[in-house]
Amino acid sequence: MNGLTHLDEAGAARMVDVSAKAVTAREAVATGHIAMSGDAAAAIAQGLVKKGDVLAVARVAGIMAAKRTADLIPLCHPIALSSVTVDFDLDATSVTVTATAKTAGQTGVEMEALTAATVALLTVYDMAKALDKAMVIGEVRLLAKRGGKSGDWTA
Repeated sequence: MNGLTHLDEAGAARMVDVSAKAVTAREAVATGHIAMSGDAAAAIAQGLVKKGDVLAVARVAGIMAAKRTADLIPLCHPIALSSVTVDFDLDATSVTVTATAKTAGQTGVEMEALTAATVALLTVYDMAKALDKAMVIGEVRLLAKRGGKSGDWTA
């Protein structure tokens, strides 16, 4: 069916069988952005948000989310992650997150990196929403993937 690996010959959803694939080192990098008021960004930067250290909590949330991706996304394989990092770039009116997931396995970690970035952004929103309810989350995308049968890819 048009090369969609999550569909069988009859068009029914299925989990892809990766048992014949070689175990290789795999890595994926995803990013996302949340735009906000200058006051909200300043409060985050200065550690003045009443709920606590926004970026520290968002980092932990992103890492935890990557570890739970298979519970959230149907047909995703549970993956033994060897590393997840979540980093932030804060400017006067926004936060950009970059999440990197790594494993040695039979399937890629793109979904884990994307999930980490998205949940980190949602956590920033949740912790700072009292300061700015009009924040906008967007531009979540895969930046790069390495390893596996399809090889390396960079946006």
